[in-house]
Amino acid sequence: MSVAPSLRGAAKAARRHPSGRGGGRRRAGVVLLLAMAYAAGLLMFVLGGGGPVDVGGGGVTVASFRRRGAPARSPPPPPPGSVYRSHIVFERLWPDIRDDAAPASTATAAFASSLSTPSSWRRSMLTTPRYPDSGELWMPCVKRRLIPSELPPSNGYLIVEANGGLNQQRLSICDAVAVASLLNATLVIPVFHLNSVWRDPSKFSDIFDEDRFIETLRQHVRVVKELPKDVLLRFNHNISSIPNMRTKAYSSPDHYLQKVLPKLLELGVVRIAPFSNRLAQSVPSNIQALRCLVNYQALRFAEPIRVLAEDMVVRMMKKSSSTGGKYVSVHLRFEEDMVAFSCCTYDGGPKEKIEMENARERSWRGKFHRPGRVINPEANRRDGKCPLTPLEVGMMLRGMGFDNTTFLYVASGKIYNAAKYMAPLRQMFPLLETKDTLALPEELAEFKGYSSRLAALDYTVSVQSEVFVTTQGGNFPHFLMGHRRYLLGGNAKTIKPDKRKLVLSFDDPNIRWSRFKRQMQDILHHSDVRGIAFRKPNDSIYTFPMPDCMCQQDGT
Repeated sequence: MSVAPSLRGAAKAARRHPSGRGGGRRRAGVVLLLAMAYAAGLLMFVLGGGGPVDVGGGGVTVASFRRRGAPARSPPPPPPGSVYRSHIVFERLWPDIRDDAAPASTATAAFASSLSTPSSWRRSMLTTPRYPDSGELWMPCVKRRLIPSELPPSNGYLIVEANGGLNQQRLSICDAVAVASLLNATLVIPVFHLNSVWRDPSKFSDIFDEDRFIETLRQHVRVVKELPKDVLLRFNHNISSIPNMRTKAYSSPDHYLQKVLPKLLELGVVRIAPFSNRLAQSVPSNIQALRCLVNYQALRFAEPIRVLAEDMVVRMMKKSSSTGGKYVSVHLRFEEDMVAFSCCTYDGGPKEKIEMENARERSWRGKFHRPGRVINPEANRRDGKCPLTPLEVGMMLRGMGFDNTTFLYVASGKIYNAAKYMAPLRQMFPLLETKDTLALPEELAEFKGYSSRLAALDYTVSVQSEVFVTTQGGNFPHFLMGHRRYLLGGNAKTIKPDKRKLVLSFDDPNIRWSRFKRQMQDILHHSDVRGIAFRKPNDSIYTFPMPDCMCQQDGT
């Protein structure tokens, strides 16, 4: 658009409407000044690269002008902690991390000397007594809270379908026993659903000691291995024909007594599928005690798992003999399905993006493309929802004071892009072990392809560790934390980092090692290192077994 026509138009307008000689000249002068002011403002706007301007009163609208060659405005940077930059931070800090540790060749001597170093975080976590105050010692007392009695005649059979991985199945089994007790039903050994993510076809008896399970519960709940043939005959030998009493998550005991029990009395058998988190956290004390009995005594791993797992614990303790058999276990959730489900972005570029999209489609078939579904990787990372990479876990622990003489056991499935992501962790912790390094290939051969059985090996080694580090939510760490509290007098050492704070430390490529360490030790200080933790009304008894499953040492 040209500015000149606007000036000429203003001048013509002034000439067309004269109003006396003097007044006309004055009005013409005013109009001319206004036209020139308008032209000057428009010129400044155009040269400044501005956007649309509307001149009211029937004037001209300028859609958009920009100087030729002027750069486009770049979007504002994302908030701190939004982008994965941990690999850049590691590259810059690695010389300091390396120099801040004893040489591997002097690992034993270094650890011995660290025991007398007051400032050693590792010393405080690995060598302080588990029971600093004998008055706070809690001991298991499940049987004291369950009074055996002769069971009344059964109201019928209860069939449940446990889904998910090892510890989700464990949760379903414990709750199924509790519901069977509420209904005075005979529980059929739970069926395991073949999950699209875990892909483990194992049956109950492949993972747990079936006979031990039945015998431990004999005085509290009837359990049978399969539905009697006469009952199956009534439903044409098809369990799917048995009415499925679909139940909402965390249903109350009253729901089962009012909705499920009448149907059980009518048909003599009911089915609940799926059955995961189908019983409320807060139930009567006798039902809570029954949950404890199932989780900590009735559910023992099947013999093949138990024998190898116990051997692995012995080997881990022998390897860490220089530290009194004490080691740190880390639950690392960086498997392909976990990374894909989180919808977080790392440093893999287009290749990673394609692999994650394929993994999501393979396991969840369109779930992430439903209308209204918004995926925001940056927000996920800021909110602490992204799985920590092995590199991030290593940097966090080194910053907390665990040096390269620490014996580390990593519990995990198949790590995504393991060659890339595990290398820095091994670089920082050369004494790292996994089930693949502790067990011989021929020992693991019978468990390959069975994710729940492999998880049982990790569970057993981790529960015996001196310090447990959880890096992502889920049933595995929740059950493990509770089991360790139960076994260790309620005072188990756990590191549960605040990942919203953690990502901020990993976001600054210019951070100094000294500052990074202070931040990690602050996170450690505020972490879940509390030994004595009591269950609140809406907490899980499987994570917080006190006071429902345990009593103080003096018997109160």
